[in-house]
Amino acid sequence: MRHSFSVEHALASGKFSAPAAHGDHIARSRLCEQICRPDGPKVVVARGPAGYGKTTLLAQCQARLQAGATRTAWLTLDRADNDLPRFLRCLMAALGTLSGPAALPPDGGDAEDALALALVEAVASHAAPFALVLDEFEAITAPAVLDLVQDLIGRLPAHGRLLIGSRHAPGLALGRLRAANRLLEIDAAQLCFSMDESSQFFARQRPVLTPAEIELLHRKTEGWIAALCLASASLARQPSAAGFIERFSGSDQSVADYLAQDVLASQTPTLRRFLLRTSILKQLSAPLCQALLPELDCADLLTQLENGHVLLTRTAADEHRYRYHSLFASYLQSQLRAQAPGDIASLHLAASRWYDGQGRPVPAIDHAIDGGDFDRALTLLQAHADALLAEGRMRLLSRWFAQLPPAVLATRPLLMAVQVWSTCFTRGPSEASLLLADLGLAGSGDAAVRAHVRALQPLLLSMMDRQEEAYAAGMPSVAALGDALSFTDTALVNAMANVSAVLGRYHEARALLDTARRAQSRAASSFNLMYSEAVEGIIDLQEGRMRQAGARFRMAVRSTRNGAYGQANGNAWAGVLYAAWVYETGDLPQAARLLQAYVPLGRDVGLPDHLILGYLMLARVAFYEGDVEQTFYLLGELEYLGHQRRLPRIAASARVERARVLLMQGHPQAARDELRRADDADLWSRVEALRLPANDLLYPRLGQLRWEAYEGDPAAALRGLDADIAQARDTRRIRRAYKLQLFRAVALARMDDDARAFEQLAPLLDTARAEGLCRVLVDEGSALIRLIQRFAATPAGSAWLAGDAARDWWQRLREHTGTEPAPPPPERAGATCAEALTPKELRVLRLLAEGHSNSAIAKQLFVSESTVRTHLRHLNVKLDADSRTQAVAHARNAGLL
Repeated sequence: MRHSFSVEHALASGKFSAPAAHGDHIARSRLCEQICRPDGPKVVVARGPAGYGKTTLLAQCQARLQAGATRTAWLTLDRADNDLPRFLRCLMAALGTLSGPAALPPDGGDAEDALALALVEAVASHAAPFALVLDEFEAITAPAVLDLVQDLIGRLPAHGRLLIGSRHAPGLALGRLRAANRLLEIDAAQLCFSMDESSQFFARQRPVLTPAEIELLHRKTEGWIAALCLASASLARQPSAAGFIERFSGSDQSVADYLAQDVLASQTPTLRRFLLRTSILKQLSAPLCQALLPELDCADLLTQLENGHVLLTRTAADEHRYRYHSLFASYLQSQLRAQAPGDIASLHLAASRWYDGQGRPVPAIDHAIDGGDFDRALTLLQAHADALLAEGRMRLLSRWFAQLPPAVLATRPLLMAVQVWSTCFTRGPSEASLLLADLGLAGSGDAAVRAHVRALQPLLLSMMDRQEEAYAAGMPSVAALGDALSFTDTALVNAMANVSAVLGRYHEARALLDTARRAQSRAASSFNLMYSEAVEGIIDLQEGRMRQAGARFRMAVRSTRNGAYGQANGNAWAGVLYAAWVYETGDLPQAARLLQAYVPLGRDVGLPDHLILGYLMLARVAFYEGDVEQTFYLLGELEYLGHQRRLPRIAASARVERARVLLMQGHPQAARDELRRADDADLWSRVEALRLPANDLLYPRLGQLRWEAYEGDPAAALRGLDADIAQARDTRRIRRAYKLQLFRAVALARMDDDARAFEQLAPLLDTARAEGLCRVLVDEGSALIRLIQRFAATPAGSAWLAGDAARDWWQRLREHTGTEPAPPPPERAGATCAEALTPKELRVLRLLAEGHSNSAIAKQLFVSESTVRTHLRHLNVKLDADSRTQAVAHARNAGLL
């Protein structure tokens, strides 16, 4: 039996479609015009309390957009969507309406990529105009989900829109959009009906009200749509409309209570019984309601309620599933608690049993917990915990554990072990370690519990950057394992393979990985497959087998194809590594999409290497795209995370990367100062003893050698580089040796020894071509790129470029450096004009390279567009260019950018 989230169930619940339009709905023309105009806002937030018409407004906007050339996707959220894997799968299913079902990977299909990649691909790469609607956003509180939505907003293309409906301000950072006038915020006052809209509404109702009565009712409700609707439902049963309206008064809550009481009181006893007892359900269907009330004809009652417009909404136009208006449901639940408190537990039990019988353990467990039947909840949870854990449903598990009384949970040691896993992957290894110690599970008499503890102890230590302790704790447990390995045993073996690799014990790591792979034949686990391939990919990467590493990372990311996107947190671990490989090959758009998906997934877990790699690549992509402010923001956030989580390696790594950026910007003294700040001798001596993937090419000594080769004494740089290159080769750090040799070539060129520089460079270019490398060269800036261009202009370089593979690689490199189609000669157009450009012209040039229009440049420089055009003419003359594009290309050749 599968326990992963079912898209079919979500489809049936109406999550992916707006509520069916009702004849009583009033067209919100003014608001729709604001939202849907062609030059409208990128993000819209309709915010107001329940009953203010947010969903109806968004549905009308969706219909208007669809009537034009804009495709739309709809997703109604609920608290279960705080479980990140479920949210991603729901959002991908919703986005399938934009470009067809292929947008959602099929369960078990070989074509299924990680959902996170597909999600960002769908949003960032959709070619046609589109709008995504996220309704009931107030349900979302999980930081990881909010971070993902924040990143999606950042990746919206120019023709993409996001429409959000929420009861309160969403937990998103919208300041930049607000400042850029790309955000439209619609509050409760704007959502309320105007007097004209209230008049239109009551013109369709019975009894007919006089203009004065409508005005009085509008004034008393202040245009609150739910109150008007409830008033209309009550008016039809009042002997005197005028008397009812005169009595109608009070605060929002008292009005809702009064009207709901009136609506409920007007129903037959059978319907009242049905309404109260089904109010515990989020979604209503005849079979589910029948399970709660077997003595009633629930299908007929649902039809009666729908025909009577008793605050019951069909969730999908083609499905007989419904939901109560949230205010009405809340009122019904309060009445149920007051009138029949003894029935609540049995109703939840009936719902739990029905869902369990349908093979839907998640709502079955939800209802068992809501009904206070913790024994049943624990029994169901224990029956499905292994599958949920193997799928990585950590947030869902964490939510349940927070709702269960500790005393009750204490009777199930196995579930307490699962609780430690969920805590680790939602709140981090430090909190999980404290919980593991507090629970005292190490001394359990249950062998299955001890197996969890054996896997958790070294895993937690490793995640907290305590690799040596992890090795000491885990290897004795590995030695004691038998031949038949369980999921937790295999997870232990994989964890120790990773620790061994970090300690540089590659032979031992590979032997452990072979053991883990053999276990897959007996107990297949996509999580463990991901883990094994990712660890071996790290080894391949450091030993210089870049293409092989990339293939392993891709396999690790795709290991979740069996339908359960439950491994969101675990797969983020592989996903960041795969993104690093994609980035290295030069596919920056694809790398950015991967990172936008995977970095938020792993942020809460706090794996140091993956945080460092993820933020570093995001910062580099931003720098390449000309967003220097975002580059420094991301590095600052990474440094803050390091301090916050008491992981000094993260903070120091951010400083090392900041030094590189400053050096590339032409600020050598600032770069040197930043390297000094990062150089903690105790920290880096320990890091150097390990093989940490994030710091193979990111540590102060390498930064200092780069600085010396680029800005300092090249002869001194050569002496240091020769020693470090030899050491890297001796310790099989081939990737590091490669990077250091690039610095050596630059140092030789600075000594005017081009012959030796070219001799150093030639085999490095061969390796780059063979392994598909790009960014390892481009990220070193103009000094190295100019050297490569000079080499390409020599007879030896021309001969090397004669091969098809070399030409293809050269073409890709040129695309990332902005060089001209032919290898440039040593004296290039514009190469000697750096001194001739004024500071203002240099500023215009940089803004031009970042893709800004004339008007945007004028705004940033506080000048007129005419002045900008004058600067551009001067730039074209000084750079010997005929166009904006050619001016930027010549400026890059000349090292001005």
